[in-house]
Amino acid sequence: MPQPVPTSDHASAVVPVDISTPPQGFAIRVVGAAAFAHLLNDLIQAMLPAIFPMLKADFDLSFGQIGVIALVYQITASLLQPWIGLYTDKRPLPWMLPAGMAVTFIGIGVLAMAHSYAMLLVAAAIVGVGSATFHPEASRVARMGSGGRFGTAQSTFQVGGNTGSAIGPLLAAAIVIPHGQSAIAWFLLVAALAVFVLLRLTKWTVQHGQARLSRLAVTRGTGLSRGKIVQAMTVVSVLMFAKFVYIASFTNYFTFYLIQRFGVSVQQSQVVLFLFLGAIALGTFAGGPIGDRIGRKAVIWISFLGVAPFALALPHVGLAMTAILAVIIGLVMSSAFAALVVYAQEAVPGRVGMVSGVMFGLMFGIGGIGAAALGQLADARGIVWVYQVTAFLPLLGLATALLPQTTRRAA
Repeated sequence: MPQPVPTSDHASAVVPVDISTPPQGFAIRVVGAAAFAHLLNDLIQAMLPAIFPMLKADFDLSFGQIGVIALVYQITASLLQPWIGLYTDKRPLPWMLPAGMAVTFIGIGVLAMAHSYAMLLVAAAIVGVGSATFHPEASRVARMGSGGRFGTAQSTFQVGGNTGSAIGPLLAAAIVIPHGQSAIAWFLLVAALAVFVLLRLTKWTVQHGQARLSRLAVTRGTGLSRGKIVQAMTVVSVLMFAKFVYIASFTNYFTFYLIQRFGVSVQQSQVVLFLFLGAIALGTFAGGPIGDRIGRKAVIWISFLGVAPFALALPHVGLAMTAILAVIIGLVMSSAFAALVVYAQEAVPGRVGMVSGVMFGLMFGIGGIGAAALGQLADARGIVWVYQVTAFLPLLGLATALLPQTTRRAA
């Protein structure tokens, strides 16, 4: 047996580290830590749209101005992510993870003290920068710990974020809505905990991460030709547009829809939103392992076309059925994201950071642009009309037929 050295995967036997992991196989503690950090990060991100009704009343904002706040956050996050991923593919910067979360910490403080619409926009931009540094690098760490089970690792990582997105509105309803804007400062504790977790995870990445990536290189996809890559990414962009504009209608405006259509309170609307976001977390967790077994394209087909009839029915039912359909929609549609990310990573092997940045950047960018556009439409035509139109978006899943087939190289 070779002697352990500090730079190998056996280093944990002789060097004390915060997160130990076996030399090969699925590193559950590493992937779990990345998922937990994702939970904390996205819990903070979900807090912002959850307090939109409060900000709208306190600052006398229109739906259009609410949409611009969402746009500033989403665009700031989306534009930086691909470039960060591309740069760190060539020059790894593992300490960027805790540094980015420290930026989010600052953004929360600015949001808690903002006294004008302009300061709200500044706070949203700072939080967006923190998110941009987190997602591509944390996704890379999850892949390092996958042991070749890329879909399972990606879905585990993503379900952490979705769980945080589900918890965020509940905490906002319990802490911020009753006590006002200054109570946002309590979320500084969440950011501080995330910095601590990411410091431990970064220490493992420095000691073991590159060796794991080298071992996994023999199982990555062989990639597509340049023309097929353009075709694949075009179709993926269409699918991401359909998925995240539709989801943006829920995360940013579902509470307004429920309040206007059914006359519920803000807290009651947040509970229904929590059910939807919780279903997204569960569906995301299931989508990765299923994709590892039956293929990425099959999961994408099921995700989009399976949700279409429920989406079309949602604007025409009562409150109880709206909550039930929201859960079904979140459960089915969310299963595609891990499949889309891993499909893109297999199409362009060797560019994990860049592809992850592009995918998460598309998610934030499309979500932000969609939120702003939906806000303008809501001002012009009403929030109920918006949900009647967005119900047709899942039908764009028919574009899945145009996805090229990726191939894999045997280990």
